[in-house]
Amino acid sequence: MGGVGSKNKASVSLVEKRCLPSRQRFLSLRGGHVQSSPFKQRSVPHAKPHICEETPSPEMDPLPTSTSMFLPEFPHRVGRNVHLQITGFIAKGSFGPILKVKDWAKDKTYAIKVLPKSEVLRLGVLEQSKEEVIIQRQLRHPFLLSLEDCWQSQRNLFIMCDYCSTGDLYTYWTLTGQFAEKEVRVFAAELGSALGFLHDFGIMHRDVKMENILLTEQGHLRLADFGLSRRLECGERAFTICGTIQYMAPEVLGGGPYGHAADWWSLGILLYALAAGEFPLPPEVDHTSMLTTVTDHLYEMPSSFSPGLALLLTELLCKTPTHRLRCLERFKSQRFFSGVSFDSQMLTKAPVQPIIQLKDHPERPEKSARGLTFEQLQNFDCDLLDSPTDLSQSLANAGIDHDAPGSCSDKAESQQKGLFPQLLLRDK
Repeated sequence: MGGVGSKNKASVSLVEKRCLPSRQRFLSLRGGHVQSSPFKQRSVPHAKPHICEETPSPEMDPLPTSTSMFLPEFPHRVGRNVHLQITGFIAKGSFGPILKVKDWAKDKTYAIKVLPKSEVLRLGVLEQSKEEVIIQRQLRHPFLLSLEDCWQSQRNLFIMCDYCSTGDLYTYWTLTGQFAEKEVRVFAAELGSALGFLHDFGIMHRDVKMENILLTEQGHLRLADFGLSRRLECGERAFTICGTIQYMAPEVLGGGPYGHAADWWSLGILLYALAAGEFPLPPEVDHTSMLTTVTDHLYEMPSSFSPGLALLLTELLCKTPTHRLRCLERFKSQRFFSGVSFDSQMLTKAPVQPIIQLKDHPERPEKSARGLTFEQLQNFDCDLLDSPTDLSQSLANAGIDHDAPGSCSDKAESQQKGLFPQLLLRDK
């Protein structure tokens, strides 16, 4: 198999297409990605007035436009980060590194996504970035990654979330090859609970995939990365082609309309791959080719699947959205979950043994990297600590060897992690 699900071939990452006339589209290539804003302008009520609308006192100059345009979602704070220390980097994000940071005041470690303002504006994703934190601020659930804080400096935006030291599900899938149905059942129940919560809250994730599932120390999941999420109430429809190509539902590949049922299709693809050790289909080079392939494919279940799992996946991978399994109650009633409690405390009571056993696997740090090279860290202008920071020097001061496994990865590894062209136009 090729693509995201292949252990030996390159994989295809996010593909987005906004439904605009061609003259309104713009493409901007950086590191294999083409991006622009996927969100409408939205008017969001705030608890306090926009700081730029306040009348400055004679002694106070108004904040510059480069600061005010990111308010109020990204507050501007001077001296906020005196207790933070960069201790490593976790992955390569869409715009910059995702850093591992120690907050000495709280004696806790966090993950911080860094978004350079220049790139956010150049690629037209200002509203997308704001929407990400607006959505994540509202969410608290045992199987969703929690937002801790967000703010801006002179040159960057920062989104700080809980740190999951165990890594992501895709890394463990590549290490183990496939999971037994016992573990698939736990992952399915936890992720189904997370999706049900999001949809009840009027939010569609739109990028459910293994790389966006982080794991706790006991091997239980946290659904992460709300960069493509949007608020979509029951009955509303979207038209944006977005997500990761191998996980995208046929109605998404076709340009909509689509609703929350598309997230359940992505869940079906994910569970199939976990149990089978490969994706039901290899990725195509674009959404049009992928739509043709998905439309023609019968999605027959491997004979190794139990009847309960085969039935569950057959209902999740129904090509007609209105007939697809698309709500938590129907999901919970499936034969595959017979005797399973969907209570979060019961689900997380026992550790997921394959994850525990693979945590110290010698290849795990290298496989968990996201293609961020040491050279990129040296050239990255990061002012996380309220002043320009040499990331390579910060890592050296933290005692991190940049040549050690997991501190950087080569081109082949970055391709394996799905760093391929990304097309984003505007939502409709």
